[in-house]
Amino acid sequence: MAANDIHVRMCLQEIVKLDLEIKARIQDVQQCDNLEQLEEQNRQAKVALAQLKDKINTLERLGKEQDREEDRVVVLKNVENHQQRMTSNIATLRKTNLSVKMAIDTQERDALMLGSETRKRNINSKETLAKAASKVTESLLELNQTMDAQVRKGNLTLTTLESSSKNITDTHEEFKSMGSHIQNARRLLTKYSQRELTDKVLIFLALVFFFATVLYILQRRIWSTRSSNS
Repeated sequence: MAANDIHVRMCLQEIVKLDLEIKARIQDVQQCDNLEQLEEQNRQAKVALAQLKDKINTLERLGKEQDREEDRVVVLKNVENHQQRMTSNIATLRKTNLSVKMAIDTQERDALMLGSETRKRNINSKETLAKAASKVTESLLELNQTMDAQVRKGNLTLTTLESSSKNITDTHEEFKSMGSHIQNARRLLTKYSQRELTDKVLIFLALVFFFATVLYILQRRIWSTRSSNS
């Protein structure tokens, strides 16, 4: 009895799982936008429906094997409910297939009509495209000429800048040379100024010595004269 209950529960779980899978396949069918996808989703849905039918039959067999009448009634009631759900899923799948096929047919028809109109527009617009291409080519040629002129102008400017840079470099070298001469002249002037100061001091000392000598001589003579008079 317990083993039968376990088998019944496992079978019910498989039935619920397959029912959910079929509903998911119906949703996938609704999302199809071409016949190849539609055929693939229908194939997988048919496989799930076949498995579901097999599990319901198994559940029905297990229900009939129940010892107690109450259990038998409950299981067979579940069998009836799942059969109704399976029938409803089959009907829903058919309706969904019909609506999706109609949508795909409409889409393909619209695509054919759009393609025909597009081809007509392409034929009518060839001359316009040719004219536009010619204008683009002319614009590119003008742009190329303008760029060549800019390049030549840039080369001339670069040559002028190189010449100016050379002149600046030469001037800088001249300034450096002049600075060296000025530094040498400054050293000479400083040296001459020092020598001039030395000469002035020597002359001053010589004058002091000279006047001291004169005063000494005068003092000696005056002293000698006084001594003679005495």
